[in-house]
Amino acid sequence: MPAPSVLVVEDEAAQREVLTYNLEAEGFRVAQADNGEEALLLALEAPPDLIVLDWMLPSVSGIEVCRRLKARPETRDVPIIMLSARSEEVDLVRGLETGADDYMVKPYSVAELMARVRTQLRRSRPSALGALLEFGDITLDPETHRVNRAGKTLKLGPTEFRLLTTFMERPGKVWSREQLLDRVWGRDIYVDTRTVDVHVGRLRKALCAFGGDDPVRTVRGAGYALG
Repeated sequence: MPAPSVLVVEDEAAQREVLTYNLEAEGFRVAQADNGEEALLLALEAPPDLIVLDWMLPSVSGIEVCRRLKARPETRDVPIIMLSARSEEVDLVRGLETGADDYMVKPYSVAELMARVRTQLRRSRPSALGALLEFGDITLDPETHRVNRAGKTLKLGPTEFRLLTTFMERPGKVWSREQLLDRVWGRDIYVDTRTVDVHVGRLRKALCAFGGDDPVRTVRGAGYALG
């Protein structure tokens, strides 16, 4: 699986570079924006796994960026950690009510911010942090790359394993072929969307190797979902 992606939105260049350096040191892929308009464009074009968002931004404020992203179905589930020099309780409440998942007051501890990033990713992309995934009678261990169904070990290729991981992290979510290409193959690799259909077919075959219903659902005109 590609490493989790984080979008850093901060207009102060020095702060932005410090955040980027520390996130990349933790193994994350990092994209940067220095204003609200650019942040919205980047987030909607390729939704990241998490956003670190400054409140005070030129063009569009962080609060407004947060509000717009949480209103869009393709980005509403992306965790947002809001950064602000505003320390009043009313500001914290406003940030959280706008949809921010966490709120940190400047100046902040970088170590604490990294811990909060991991906490949010544990919820949105648990496999990236080694958490065991379960859905019905299927279990997936991202650390040992083992998949079991009803107690029997399944044989999955690397791509099918990444596909199943994506599905099991968000059961019920409908993934478009383009979203699956980004998450499973990575944004820097060109693969035809029909390739997704081929690998979903292989995944279905592997999941039903010992019987049981096919848990992968085709959503006509939209993509695929688990359950």
